[in-house]
Amino acid sequence: MAMKIRLARGGSKKRPFYRVVAADSRMPRDGRFIEKLGTYNPLLPKDSEERVKLDLERIKYWMDQGAQPTDRVSRFLEAAGVVAKKERNNPEKAVPGKKAQERAEEKAAKAAEAAEATEEAAAE
Repeated sequence: MAMKIRLARGGSKKRPFYRVVAADSRMPRDGRFIEKLGTYNPLLPKDSEERVKLDLERIKYWMDQGAQPTDRVSRFLEAAGVVAKKERNNPEKAVPGKKAQERAEEKAAKAAEAAEATEEAAAE
């Protein structure tokens, strides 16, 4: 059985609340789970201790049994010091969008034309 440690959504519309659960990977996100391992409330401030609560002993147990944490849960575990920090690389994050690149090219072309015109005026 392929186990995952993942988030199961609860809460009402526009008011998310998540449980950190150990579940079979074939079960639906909010469906059947084996054990509740913690909670995550994204509406609380980031510095609040209540925002993320984890039962680290049980999480370690499930990871020893072969359960794989999802990306978001692994970030919680990295912050708690249970899992070693992974090196992440997103080279496209800093690249501007297509329209912004087009505007930058147009601006550079106008600047080049203006510089060229001033050089011709100075030469005459």
